[in-house]
Amino acid sequence: MDLPKDMVAASSTPLVLAILNKGDSYGYDIIAQVKTLSCGEMQWADGMLYPIMHRLEKKALIQSYWGQSSNGRKRKYYQITALGQSELMSLTNKWRKLNEMLQSLVGEEHV
Repeated sequence: MDLPKDMVAASSTPLVLAILNKGDSYGYDIIAQVKTLSCGEMQWADGMLYPIMHRLEKKALIQSYWGQSSNGRKRKYYQITALGQSELMSLTNKWRKLNEMLQSLVGEEHV
C-alpha cells in the first residue's frame, strides 16, 4: 500500500512527537523508527525530516541539543517539550476522532 503524500505530511508531526515522547532521539533514528513502525511503507528522507524538525522547534514543540554518539561523534538530539506533549495529546485525540468517524461510516471490519 502506497500512502499518499498528503497523508504522510499530515501524520508527520504526530509521529515525530510520539517518537520523541518515548525518549530523546536524533534524525537518522527517527527516520528508522518511522520505517519500522510502518513496516517499510513510510520511508522518510533527511530532506523531508529536517524541515519538519525545524518547524517543530520554531513552534517550541521540541528542542535540540548536541550530544555524543556511541562512536564519539557529535550528534544533534531532539526532545519533546511540555508544549509538544500537550500538542501530541491534542493531535492524538483528533486522529482518534477521525478514525472513529471513518469506522462508523465504513464499518470497523473495513478500516
